[in-house]
Amino acid sequence: MEVQKVRGDPLKSARRFIFLKMVNCDQGEFLIVTEHFKHTRYCVSSPYFFRADRKKDWFLPRKTSIVMRLKDLKVFSAMPVTYEDIQKAYAAIKDSTMRTPCVKAARLSLHLGIDLYLKLENLQHTNAFKARGALNKLLTLTEDQRKAGVIACSAGNHAQGVAYHAQRLGIPATIVMPVGTPFNKIQRTEDFGAKVVLHGKNFDESVQFTLDMAKENGFTFIHPFDDPLIVAGQGTLGIEMLEQQPDLDVVVVPIGGGGLIAGVATAVKGMKPEIEVVGAQAEMFDAVKASLEKRPGPVGGATLAEGIAVKAPSAENMKIIDKLVDRVDSATEAEIEDAVFDLLSSEKLVVEGAPGAGLAVIKKNKKLYKGKKVGLVVCGGNIDSRLLSTLILRGLVRDGRITRLTFEIDDTPGQLSDISRIIGESGANVIEVIHQRMMQSVSLKKAELEVVIEARDRHHVRDLVKALRDAGFKVKADSEV
Repeated sequence: MEVQKVRGDPLKSARRFIFLKMVNCDQGEFLIVTEHFKHTRYCVSSPYFFRADRKKDWFLPRKTSIVMRLKDLKVFSAMPVTYEDIQKAYAAIKDSTMRTPCVKAARLSLHLGIDLYLKLENLQHTNAFKARGALNKLLTLTEDQRKAGVIACSAGNHAQGVAYHAQRLGIPATIVMPVGTPFNKIQRTEDFGAKVVLHGKNFDESVQFTLDMAKENGFTFIHPFDDPLIVAGQGTLGIEMLEQQPDLDVVVVPIGGGGLIAGVATAVKGMKPEIEVVGAQAEMFDAVKASLEKRPGPVGGATLAEGIAVKAPSAENMKIIDKLVDRVDSATEAEIEDAVFDLLSSEKLVVEGAPGAGLAVIKKNKKLYKGKKVGLVVCGGNIDSRLLSTLILRGLVRDGRITRLTFEIDDTPGQLSDISRIIGESGANVIEVIHQRMMQSVSLKKAELEVVIEARDRHHVRDLVKALRDAGFKVKADSEV
């Protein structure tokens, strides 16, 4: 097939291309296109029509080897954000954002039996990807807009991203946070020079107040996800992922309002159209999954993945998700908590709930990832320290490394000494002892003893319980209940 050229937008001349080379099969009409992307500069309207370097001509290359369905030609047409937008954003922000590493999760890969790589946006400025989109938006403001200042509505990562880069650029920033936002988040935002205003119980209640303040004071409103400039900024991490790990077969991205996955999907599909993009949501806030499945939306509730607790994604982002995202999966709260603990214990990474949702959907569908090189966007690490400490203890309990032994013993001297000796000889460690005589259900001459111990694992606990029973003690472990 000879190279065919056409001036202007290739979509307006699509029929000319379609009838150059077309085949029919049971699945419908197909257009044969090229796989030699390295000879082209970039793609604007479709991954199947390319513009040559330093030329205005569009062409269908002569050497062809990929077959694509004609109906897929609409994928990149009329999109709110294009690959070119993300390239432009990357050029604008790359000197002021961190090129975070994309590293192999060695222990998790071994445990799950897949080849897993982690894009560590928890190491980004403000410890989350949101700084990318915030900066891209701020850089587009006029001088008058900069002087007037900006305003955002957020209780988390977006607030700190806007505050951080606004301070760097000398732009006054006001952040509206819901009443009840943890003090440490308020403090961190104020540390970046932003003025914090508390209003409403949640994002939905706060956003209208924020818009009213913006109108009254002439502020520019910086939306956390419903803005093409924000989306393009978030998508820059997708460019980095494929530059760092070009052989990725799948990218898993947490979804809240849809800005991150819309940007990442546009970026990675622009660079590698055959790559699979999978979304991850908390089950209680699976708005995107519900929309794709045409069922009622999420019920909401208290979730560990508060950063993606959004009841309604942006309509513009949904256009991109509908066309470019291959699948959206969800995870329960227990699965998310377990995944956050896995990232901490196996990879020594402190992450928040949203990337936990990403790892959770990989774990529960790991058969789908066998034999593939999988990239997970670890989108943030801003988790409350008190919550994290509780999560760690609960994870140790689930793993059997901390457990409670409950004894029914004779209320005579020496019983506790003998129990402590056996526990020590087994290599376990006593953390806490509760010796109960009064408030108990055992007989008068008996006592109830609770001993919380630290062990290597469940097998170690099982061996210890056997040793105690062999010594004549009546004991049960929580893991047996």
